[in-house]
Amino acid sequence: MATARWAILSAVGGLVVLGTALPAHAQSTVQAHPVANLAAFPPGAIQGTVLDEQGRPVAGAVVSAVGGSTIVAVTDKAGHFELRGLPPGPYLVRAHLGGFVTPQAQIIQVRSSVRVDSSIALRHTGALPTPVLAAGFGTDSSSQPATAAAVPDQGAPAAAPSPSNTEHKDGQTDDSETAWRLRHMRRSILKDLTLPADVLAGNFVPAQKTTAADFFARTPFSGQVDFLTSSSFEEAQQLFMPANLPSGIANLSVTAPIGDHGDWSVRGAFMQADMAAWIVSGAYQTRMPATHQYNVGLSYSTQRYDVGNPLALNAATNSRSASEVFAFDTFTLSPVVAITYGTRYARYDYLDGRGLMSPRLELALTPDKRTRIRAMAAESAQAPGAEEFLPPSETGVWLPPQRLFSSLDPDAGLRAEHTTHAALEVERDLGSATVSLAAFHQHSEDQLVTIFGADLPNQPMSKIGHYFVGNAGNVIASGCTAKVRAAITSWLSGSVEYSLTNAQLAPTTDPTYLLLTAPSAVGPRAERIYNVATKLETKLPELATRVVVLYRVGNGYAHPPRGTDPAADRSSLDSRFDVQVRQSLPFMNFTSAKWEMLLGVRNFFREPGSDIQSAYDELLVVRPPKRIVGGLTMQF
Repeated sequence: MATARWAILSAVGGLVVLGTALPAHAQSTVQAHPVANLAAFPPGAIQGTVLDEQGRPVAGAVVSAVGGSTIVAVTDKAGHFELRGLPPGPYLVRAHLGGFVTPQAQIIQVRSSVRVDSSIALRHTGALPTPVLAAGFGTDSSSQPATAAAVPDQGAPAAAPSPSNTEHKDGQTDDSETAWRLRHMRRSILKDLTLPADVLAGNFVPAQKTTAADFFARTPFSGQVDFLTSSSFEEAQQLFMPANLPSGIANLSVTAPIGDHGDWSVRGAFMQADMAAWIVSGAYQTRMPATHQYNVGLSYSTQRYDVGNPLALNAATNSRSASEVFAFDTFTLSPVVAITYGTRYARYDYLDGRGLMSPRLELALTPDKRTRIRAMAAESAQAPGAEEFLPPSETGVWLPPQRLFSSLDPDAGLRAEHTTHAALEVERDLGSATVSLAAFHQHSEDQLVTIFGADLPNQPMSKIGHYFVGNAGNVIASGCTAKVRAAITSWLSGSVEYSLTNAQLAPTTDPTYLLLTAPSAVGPRAERIYNVATKLETKLPELATRVVVLYRVGNGYAHPPRGTDPAADRSSLDSRFDVQVRQSLPFMNFTSAKWEMLLGVRNFFREPGSDIQSAYDELLVVRPPKRIVGGLTMQF
């Protein structure tokens, strides 16, 4: 295990040196993705032209699209723009440029593998350009036309025409106070100075300082604000019990471009109930195409538990925090070859070994436009309860730490899980469908077990939102997956993934508490695990409704004691699901913002399709409760 860890870290370090030393030879839109990601639908694109009120192209305008993801592009000299790699769904598209009035955002529906055309019209604000006044702004009289006037002599009569009586060279009255004052300024070192005609005509505008208000006015911010409530339950009637009051959550995310090369984003969430918690993160990502696509960021989250179950406070500290820093680079050597390398470093204040490193190395080959080959070697270090502190995937609902956890074995404490993962995937586009085959091998030390609904002597009652975390032992697993994803109709798309895993579990040294709470999680044993994961996504434009359903069924799930044979408990089928319904509320779109109503129910404990997971991570979650999230979402 230690040898593999150092090998991955050495390879990543070597590639960092290689990536900074080699010159950029080519640019490509090739981007590597983790092999273990849940099957996604082929992205779409939006292209179009930005024109002014006279039909002329506008160059340098920033065009943003906010929806399933956020992306920004800048128009070229012909006013053309293209937004690529957009997951299917509705997007708010708008253009922004100084000197123009920002129009109301357009709602554009992006479909899988389809490029949508859009035209955006900008209207001038009428503001004049802002030239910079040079130190030597006078011109030589020999090269200046006769229309340039000389500054009057210092001893000229005091009587002078008012600004309203000043005339241009063409006889028109000038109403510029600036021009009048320049004509009648006292002569000193400017005695022989002649002024350009455009200054005398009043077309000069002094240089202005950039203020914070100008920054916020000129930057094309986009983002999302959520007002949510969340609660957990096992039976429907528990939703209405006084002990299961929902918690209120406020969520904010903001994204903006940095020049023409990248985008930054900031996200945060806050909750106040029997436990106060918050999470904040920031990230920067280079915009494609680029030889080096950098993705860096950090996050920090904390929870504080002051009231409620006193046993929970005795079993765990009432305040916990976690932080993470990550940096990855996708280095495109050629249109065919790309390498992704980098690492994550996380720190948990409740672990003895608080620092956890998770390096990753990935190679992506694109021999043709329809074929992709990916190979990955990585190590993942996962702390107990990490799901409470780390940001979710892009498709997940952003929630702060909401639940308290404690060690299943008080004497053993909390130990992190370490998984070494290697995988190879081949992906091929067949018409509107994509088929992929993958093989993987992994080795996990201190495999985590998560147990809900267990009551142990002198331990917290997990019925009120707490759960136990323990370690089952070491796992060696290898297997294969087959995935198909396709756009079935214009309003329905889906995917199916089948996986087969052969695993061997060597038990922990002291399985006493596991035997009491989940005997089916105790080994030793060798078993074959089958799983089928499906995803359906439907968009009904007539109703402005979007529904996403994830469903996973298979064997190998651990259960609480319910029979005399633990092996029989594990052989029975079990399932996990995640359902999200988003309903657009067009009657609340008072401005360019877009309002949606969100309702989601799930019993997945971990985020489906995370980068690297042990084969047992979700299987050894015993009796996870259902979690419901609802509220309003505003996209701007």
